[in-house]
Amino acid sequence: MKKGLLAIVLPLILLLSGCFSDPVQDDLLNYVNKEMKQAGKLEAAAVSAYEGVSGANYKDDQTMYDALTKEVIPNYNEFIKELDTVKIETDELREIHEIYIEGADIQFKAFATIKQALEEQDPALVQEANDMLADAREHIRDYKSKLNKLAKDHDVKINQ
Repeated sequence: MKKGLLAIVLPLILLLSGCFSDPVQDDLLNYVNKEMKQAGKLEAAAVSAYEGVSGANYKDDQTMYDALTKEVIPNYNEFIKELDTVKIETDELREIHEIYIEGADIQFKAFATIKQALEEQDPALVQEANDMLADAREHIRDYKSKLNKLAKDHDVKINQ
């Protein structure tokens, strides 16, 4: 009798165990597909505006200043606010998201420092801002690397 009951119950338990979901996987899917959508758009707008007036696209200080004050800083400020409202259920993902927030905060401060450098015509502030941008890039690379590893570990495919 016990063997017969075990033969019925054990396969049922194994079948039901496959029905339970992975909370990290669920959190990642929600994070990537829902929570980060608006944040991604705001970040893309800010970074695109900055790239349009920096590096090889640099024209003059006034053009950069205008882009910073009218597009880059306002969009990036909204981006950071959006990052702060993202709902995360699992500790693993929350730790990774915090790396992103830290990098975004550094990058925002760098944009504000570039604006200040242009206002004061201070090359030392430009160097300080460039150092902050490099630090922010490191944080964002670390975030992306850890997010991709977590996704891989939980069978989630992230389209870049």
